[in-house]
Amino acid sequence: MERYKRYIDVELLQQKDGNIIPLSLVWNDGRKFNIDKVISKEKRISSVGGCGMRFTCLIQGKMRYLYLEKDKWFIESYRP
Repeated sequence: MERYKRYIDVELLQQKDGNIIPLSLVWNDGRKFNIDKVISKEKRISSVGGCGMRFTCLIQGKMRYLYLEKDKWFIESYRP
């Protein structure tokens, strides 16, 4: 399976100190997936291209990498 950058909408909480906490992902078709837990946050390069702040998240029991790249969000995803 081919991996790629899937740009998505993210619902988040921005705290008064500027800290950003992603709460859920919203697909283009409107499906919404809550983020169960943010495990870590660090600047990283994505294996599918691009870089930015990487949030390691637990979503429906699976660990996924969510990136904030400048002012856009993407998740490393797979094409069948």
